[in-house]
This record gives sequence, C-alpha cells and structure tokens, in this order.
Amino acid sequence: MLLLARPPPTAAGDSKKSESGLVSEHFSQAPQKLSFYSWYGSTQLFHFRVPPDTVLLRWLLHASQSGPSCTNVEITVHFRYGAPPVINPLGSRFPDNTLKQVSFHIRTLLSTMLLGNTSVSISHPAAGDWFVVAHLPPSSQKIEVKGSVPTCAYMFQPDMLAMRVVEVSILEPDVPLPQTLLSHPSYLKIFVPEYTQELRLELQDCVSSVSSGCPVRLTVGGSTLPRNFQKVLSCTGLTPSCLLLLSSPPWGQWLQMTIENLAGPHMSVVFTAKAAFTVCRPWSVTFHHLMKNNPNQSSDTSVGRLSQDPTHWELGRSGRVGSVPFCLLNYPVMREDTDVLSVHFQPLNGAFVMVHSNVPSVMQLRLDTGMDSGGSLIIILKTNQTEVTNDTVVAACVNAASPFLSFNTSFNCTTAFFQGHPMFLSASSHTANLIIPYPETDNWYLSLQLVCPESSEDCEQASARVETTLYLVPCFKDCGPYGQCLLLRRHGYLYAGCSCKAGWRGWSCTDNSTAQTVGQQRAAALLLTLSNLMFLAPIAVSVHRSFLVEASVYFYTMFFSTFYHACDQPGDAVLCILSYDTLQYCDFLGSGAATWVTILCMARLKTILKQVLFVLGILVMAMSLQMDRRGIWNLMGPCLFAFVIMASMWMYRCGHRRQCYPTSWQRWVFYILPGISMASVGIAIYTSMMTSENYYYTHSIWHILLAGCAAFLLPPREEQAESWACLQTFPCHYQICRNDRDELYTVT
Repeated sequence: MLLLARPPPTAAGDSKKSESGLVSEHFSQAPQKLSFYSWYGSTQLFHFRVPPDTVLLRWLLHASQSGPSCTNVEITVHFRYGAPPVINPLGSRFPDNTLKQVSFHIRTLLSTMLLGNTSVSISHPAAGDWFVVAHLPPSSQKIEVKGSVPTCAYMFQPDMLAMRVVEVSILEPDVPLPQTLLSHPSYLKIFVPEYTQELRLELQDCVSSVSSGCPVRLTVGGSTLPRNFQKVLSCTGLTPSCLLLLSSPPWGQWLQMTIENLAGPHMSVVFTAKAAFTVCRPWSVTFHHLMKNNPNQSSDTSVGRLSQDPTHWELGRSGRVGSVPFCLLNYPVMREDTDVLSVHFQPLNGAFVMVHSNVPSVMQLRLDTGMDSGGSLIIILKTNQTEVTNDTVVAACVNAASPFLSFNTSFNCTTAFFQGHPMFLSASSHTANLIIPYPETDNWYLSLQLVCPESSEDCEQASARVETTLYLVPCFKDCGPYGQCLLLRRHGYLYAGCSCKAGWRGWSCTDNSTAQTVGQQRAAALLLTLSNLMFLAPIAVSVHRSFLVEASVYFYTMFFSTFYHACDQPGDAVLCILSYDTLQYCDFLGSGAATWVTILCMARLKTILKQVLFVLGILVMAMSLQMDRRGIWNLMGPCLFAFVIMASMWMYRCGHRRQCYPTSWQRWVFYILPGISMASVGIAIYTSMMTSENYYYTHSIWHILLAGCAAFLLPPREEQAESWACLQTFPCHYQICRNDRDELYTVT
C-alpha cells in the first residue's frame, strides 16, 4: 500500500488523461516553516480533501533550507485519515482511558528530501479529509532570544497527486451486473443505506479464458491511516463463485469496489456481480413517544404505543415490540453547539438510556460537520449498584460510520471497516470513561446491550438504566492546572492543543514524570518575584542623587516584573492583577526602559535634552515591542543608540579636558568596571544559558544583575550646587526654583 522514496510520476497536468478511464488531479499548499517539537502547536498541519473515486493517491514531500547554521536534520511526517494525527514524539503518558492510536509516520533526513524523490503512495484511499503533520526532532528546551544567534529556516511543502477513475459502474442491490475483465480493473460502487446489518457481495458465473475457477481479486472499501480495514479477497479457488460478507458496513455512504484480473495479461474473465442487504429495522424512541404521558403536552396518541418508561415495553427474545420485529432501539440525540469545538449531546429522553439483553440500544453522535475533528470526544457511562447484578454486564461499543450490533456473538466491537472501542459496566465497576482525541469526521455510534457471560437465561427479563454523558471539548479538562488549552488554526480549520508548564508533559498535561514538585514551584515563584526587590538598590541610589525620573522607571520595572512573574506561574502559585498579556508587555517595556535611562544618565546630558531622549526612546521601544515583543534588536537598538551618545559625550570631555573621563580611578575600579561586568554576565545568561529547566534561577540572577549594574553605573550627584536652589519664597508657600545642574559636567 505504501511506497516510499520513489520518484514522482510524470506530471500530466490537472485533469489530463494518464490511463484509460483515469484522470489525474494535483493539489498543493504553500510551504511552511518547520519547528523543533515541543508541543502540538510547534508542528505544521496540512489539510487535504481526497476526491471520490480516487484509486491512487501520492504525496510528494518537498523540503528546503535557508540560513547560515543549517544541518542535516531529521524530518518526521505523520499521515491520518479523517482527523489530525495523534502524535507523541516525547514518549509521554496519555490520560487514563484515552484511546491511543499510534500514527503512521515516516522519518527522513533533510538531505533526502532535498533530492525531491520522497513520496508516499496509497492505493484505493478513502475519500474525504486527509491530514499531514510535519515537525523537526524534539527541541533542546533552550530558551533562545530571537535574533541573538544565527538561525536556519527549514521549509516543508507536501503536494498531493490523485488518480481518479471516471468510469464507475453502479451496483444496485439484488440486480445482477455482468462484467468482463481484460487488462484494466473493473471499478464498481454501491450505496449502503442506513440500518444495513449485513452486506453480501458475490461474484457469480465466473468464467476465465485460460483456467477454471474465478481468478480475480476483489478489493472493497478505502484505505485509511493509521489503521487500514480494507477488505481484499482473492478468488483463486476452483468454484465459479466468490462470496464476501460484511457485517455493519458504513451507513449512508458509497462503498468502493475494485475487481482485478489475476489470469494474466491479455486474458479475459467474465462474471456477474451481485449485492444483497440484510436490513435492520429499528424501533425509534421518538419525541412523540416521550411526550405521550406528559399531561401538559397535547399530542396525537396514535403516533406511538410505547410508554415513557422503557421497562414497560414488551421486549421478547425474538426482538419484537408487539408484532413488529426490530434489531435495535434507536435513541434520538440532540446536538447542542455551545462554542468552538464544544458540543453537548443529550438524549431526548434525558440522560438515562434503557439497556436490554436481546437488542442493543444505539445513539448516533453527529461529528460529520468537518469542524469537529480538532477536539476530544468524551464518553462517560454510569449505572446504579442495583441496576447491574453479579451475573450481568453492560457492554458498550463506540464506533464510527456504523454501530456494532453483534453483542450476542462477540464483544470485539469490530464492524466492517472500523475497530470499535469497548466499554463495560459491572457490579464491581459502575463507571466507564473513554477519551477519543481528534475523532474522525463521521457519524459516531454508541451501542449498549446487557449481556450475561455465565448464562444467557439470566438476561431474559433483565434491563438496566445507564446514565450517559457525551460531549466534545477542545481539550480534556482544559489541560488541567499545569497546562493551557490553545486553539490553533490552519486556514479555515480549527484544532486545539495543550501547552504544558512546570515540567508537566503529555497530551493533556497529565504526565508528571518530569514535573516540578509543589515546593519547587513555590521556590521558583519566590525567586522570580523576590529577586526584583534588588531594584530597591538603584531606586535608593537614584533618589539619593536626585535622579527622580530614573527612580520612577526602576520602580515601574520592579513592580511589573514582580507581578508578571507572579502571573507566569503554573498551578496554585499564581497571582494575576492584570491580564497576562498586559503584564508581559509592561515587563518587557520596563526592562528596556531601565537600560535606556541608565545609559543616558551616564552620558551627563543637559536636563532638557535628557528628558526629551527619555520620552522618545521609551516611545520607540513601546512601538517596537508592539510589532515584535521577543525580538532582541527592538530593545538592543535603542540601547546601542544610547551607548553611542554616552561614548560620544565621554570622548568629547576627554578631548576637551585632555584627561580620561571619568577622571577618578576609584570611580572606574569600584563602580564602572563592576557595573560593566555585571551587565556582561547578565547579557550572557539572558541570551545563551537559559533553558526551560533552569529558567527560574537563571532569570532570577538576570534580575539581580540588571538591578545591580544600574545601581553601580548611575553617576554621582553634582556637588557645585544643591539639586534645587530656591530663589524666592512667597508667603503663600509657593517657591520658584532654578536647576543649576544644566551647566555641570564634572564628575568627582
């Protein structure tokens, strides 16, 4: 089914004939930049729709690179039909009772993809939604400042080639269809109506020109990934007929069939194809039946003859209600859309469903809108202790496309083209849960039946009430206290993923194998917040030396950095006085502003010029942070400009006075050099040493070094005059003051 690393076929253009009765169609999407894997949001998702009657599907995988630091990395590509792939590159644990389907994926080196000969081919694919997810290996957890180091851009682009058949014969039930096979296969399809219990496909009167028997291969259904339930039957026996029985085929869908000649080239095979359905007649618990006994509701009592309590139904072992034979109880379900990827399913008779021993009770969950596959389907079943005895078990199956109806023969929940998911309620287990991440786009069915493993006679008159809770959510339990549920978008398709914190991992942030303890979380919160108290030192120095504007900026930085890191904590150790985004913006702005005003203060400019530069620089930083909050040059640019101003002023004074500036060696040794050293170490830690594991103490050291270097680098107060000399005092207590520092440039 899958052919890897094969050269692509010769491009024939869109809808050009490449073989008799076949046309090719080409689909492509814009290339996307790949990232190293850390969570599902770091992958790139591609959404394709495979047209009906496709007999061959081929993905051509292209990759490119740009940048000075590119390496031959490994690229992982996942494929899945019906919903985004469920992947686990980190090997973390899923929540309990979660359906874990290992995705089909390929791993190939970048150098191989650069050659342009990597492809994945699927014969007879299922029509509908197909998803491709690509990513690089797991990230190193190193926190890199954007723009601080050279990076490489790895681009990935999948192209899809679909070979579609245009000559398809329609097979009608109970109507023989003569066929003659030569060198090309014969393509047929049949529509499977709802409530089909069994499909019987038979090739009759098969005659070959060279051998006896029926040398043909019958392929029914479409290929899907990661699991394929396509039925392939080779009719190589001596009998002139071939039979295939399909239990619970997909309801309300076209079923594709391909019949190939095994007799050899230029040999003919003649046969007659015939199909027959075994129809399942349901008994629907309709809304009219449920409202019949309501005295406040007027309705025609001739609509139904069932009472509201299903225990009053006349259910015999023959599967009859009165004189009407049936094979299932159909419970109508109301779908209530509450939000994006949020759906609640409620049976019209309430939360309880009656379960019997002779026929299954079935509920249909409509997840076929094309926008429901990006969430998680939650199914919870409960029953009372008195409802299920020691000799009885409530068996349930969750299936897509068609329900499982054969509880009397097996409990494997397998239908014609889907492996269902079993659930059980017993006297020792009164609750059963199932979590299905990214359910396939289709109609899903929940089937329940009461069974007696020891003796079927114990179940003749038994029944049980089961409470059902059915809903679709973006993330299971909203990713818990140590994660954040984020909506992701690829063009018009929405899907959700969990971003975990504090070392927690997993699909729903429930894997605590590498998680921080509560004590570690509190210690991290205290370090990140209390380390900002170091800014009290530059605040005190600024006030003492009459740098009141600088002191205000340092206080602003200390305040918002403290509460930003108090809000940036997982679990219980969190305190947010404003929105997270606002606090983060103010923290980044405060860090840049503190550096800006410190360097300009060292330049010893005139007061009016210094104040103007203060305002202009902070306004430029505010604008640049709005454009790209994590870009290093948005902050380093203004700071380097301030450093150029400071260096120019110092060089001017050195040349004007013909001596080094500042003139005092004590100032250099005890203030400037320690301040520069602290700033250098802080920048080195901030740009190259921070990881997700050591963030709480390396970033705390960054706070201390940033505040410490500001306290050391602030220039001393001028001693020629008081900071504000009062020239005149009025009786009304107003004072006119003059600032004499504008003309002072000497530093002692």
